[in-house]
Amino acid sequence: MNFSVISMSAEHISQIGKLESECFSSPWSEKALTQELDNESSHFLVAIYERVLGYIGVQEICGEAYITNIAVFEEFRGSGIGRALLKRAADGAKERNCEFITLEVRKSNSAAIALYKSEGFEEVGIRKNFYTAPSEDAVLYTKYFTER
Repeated sequence: MNFSVISMSAEHISQIGKLESECFSSPWSEKALTQELDNESSHFLVAIYERVLGYIGVQEICGEAYITNIAVFEEFRGSGIGRALLKRAADGAKERNCEFITLEVRKSNSAAIALYKSEGFEEVGIRKNFYTAPSEDAVLYTKYFTER
């Protein structure tokens, strides 16, 4: 599939809001997503081909990058969109001199975990009962850009 990865803009918010509702038990609201457009610490990207296919959000604080969410519409999963978003977000964080990029993922999300591992993320911890609806542990994964 031929798609582009670009910065999120106001025109993408409603589609990302739908994606959030489809993928997450506690989705971000359109208002919350809109507020990120003016947040200098946030870097949100969308994969697009005629419409939004997926997105990733990253917040950077003191040289550390945190992936807030990554999601791809179900009908487009498995076509490299998540990998492209993840690579682009990590490359951007590294270019902005972050020391690492990190995220948490449901322990049961084996497809996402396989993607993160294949992109050089390492398991660094567990957050017990982090998720709700249903309750589940989060596994923390981090990709380091500097020597530890």
